[in-house]
Amino acid sequence: MKKKNLLWMLCWILVLSSFLAACTKDKEKVKAELTFPTAVSSTGEAIGGGTVNFGLISDTPFEGTLNHVFYTGKPDAQVLQFFDESLLYTNSDYEITNEGPATFEISEDKKSITVTIKDQVKWHDGEPVKADDLLYAYELLGHPDYEGSRYSGLIPMVEGMKEYHAGKADTISGIKVNDDKTLTISFTIASPSLTTGFWAYPVPRHYLGDMTIGEIVESDRIRTTPIGFGPFKVNKMVPGESVEFVRNDDYWRGIPALESIVLKVVSPSVAVSALGTGDIDIADVPADQYLAVEELKNVELLGQIDSSYTYIGFNLGKWDAIKGENIMDNPKLENKQLRQAMAVALNNEPVGEKVYHGLRFQASTLIPPSFPGYHDFDAKAIEYNPEKAKEILAEAGYKDTNDDGFVEDPEGNDFKLTFANMSGSDIAEPIALHYIQNWADVGIKVELLEGRLHEYNSFYKRIEANDPAIDIYQAAWGTGSDIDMKGLYGRNAMFNYTRWTNQKNDDLLAAGVSEQAFDTEYRQKVYKDWQALMSEELPVIPTLFRYSITAANKRVLNYDIAGGSKNGWDTVAVSADSPIK
Repeated sequence: MKKKNLLWMLCWILVLSSFLAACTKDKEKVKAELTFPTAVSSTGEAIGGGTVNFGLISDTPFEGTLNHVFYTGKPDAQVLQFFDESLLYTNSDYEITNEGPATFEISEDKKSITVTIKDQVKWHDGEPVKADDLLYAYELLGHPDYEGSRYSGLIPMVEGMKEYHAGKADTISGIKVNDDKTLTISFTIASPSLTTGFWAYPVPRHYLGDMTIGEIVESDRIRTTPIGFGPFKVNKMVPGESVEFVRNDDYWRGIPALESIVLKVVSPSVAVSALGTGDIDIADVPADQYLAVEELKNVELLGQIDSSYTYIGFNLGKWDAIKGENIMDNPKLENKQLRQAMAVALNNEPVGEKVYHGLRFQASTLIPPSFPGYHDFDAKAIEYNPEKAKEILAEAGYKDTNDDGFVEDPEGNDFKLTFANMSGSDIAEPIALHYIQNWADVGIKVELLEGRLHEYNSFYKRIEANDPAIDIYQAAWGTGSDIDMKGLYGRNAMFNYTRWTNQKNDDLLAAGVSEQAFDTEYRQKVYKDWQALMSEELPVIPTLFRYSITAANKRVLNYDIAGGSKNGWDTVAVSADSPIK
């Protein structure tokens, strides 16, 4: 390693050390307060109307693919939440209910579902939401030209979907539109995921149906003037920067309490001050800024264990768009002992406890505790053990043959890995360099990709494309509502960015959605075995589980972040008091 690079890295390691030292005094205080309310406690008389300013905390613009079929990142999802929603709401256990814009009935053999849309549900342009709009969503998801990542889970299990997806059929035989408000979808198998993974987001055919898929993705109709049937409508947009929503007076649940919501992208560096001045009323709080936000007198902190986790991924292959499957063909990283050694070398505990003030904690499996019935609470997080990492490397043939402090590969060639990371908070780079130093301590040479962090959207485009310049990367997953992990780690999942495939993985994931899996104990056993397999193979290294923390100005009423998909923005209001600063 060149002297200049060594000094540069040392400086960053010292920066991280200062973070760790500065936060140590707060450790016990924070750990004693890791119970948060999910709903605001503010009470009082709500004004008629008013505006809430929502902060989308990001150092980059939101991409602006504002449609559930096509979007990929959380920033776009945060925009979508205000103007569009699912036809079927879910409860806190992620199970569909009849409380939303539509009701459902599952057949006795559990292989079909009939959805009935309520009469008062209308698109923002006044057109009724029809059964044909839900059919259209399935036609887009299964279309041969669809390049998105949501042709997974239950979608390929719809009768006739595989033939339609392959271009062998013009229609999907398993979907029947019974009338304007009712359709029935039949599946090839009975799966317990029907209650937790059913796609219920319609797409307005009358608004988008005259375009090809490629045209839709680039169209202003989903990028600047999208419509939904949620409680607010898009009124003005500065692409990537801000959106003004106005209330939808024809919302199916009644007229929303607020007159408008303004979403604006706010840099993490000014998030605390923006909350403190009242410039924004509601925002997700970056964990590294938790203590600063906690000191603000005008906001209340809400929180819950998130369904997300961070991980280190390995670039193991590529996506074959023609076959619709992942191909694992990168011998550089295929040795699971190398991946195991890299996992054992990571010192995650101080990152979660000190840098993130206890709001992130060591991840033990790839199913987070937000799924209490399926998370393996007996599984232990990978223990930091650099000496064991060295032993595993030596056993796998990775040895330092030229005494430069770094191992060569089993064939004696130089061995170096590039590590891709997203830009973000002030601690993003120190944490990346902390991991790099962990690996250097056991003899693995790792360098930050191109010597820098990368902007969110460009980072994921390169990961999705399996850029050969990237060997490993740090990212995060939100697992969604369905325990079925095929959409993230299946052989045919585009979201399986590592491109890792394994027959036992195929078998377990299939068993988890089989008819036998209606037996809860059997299904729990399947996913316990799956977690053990992933802990052994480590196509990704889970690093940190997290608490999601949201700050809400004390003038905000009726706001709740609790689990379940009910769109509660129609009841959010502001008090008659002036904005609290």
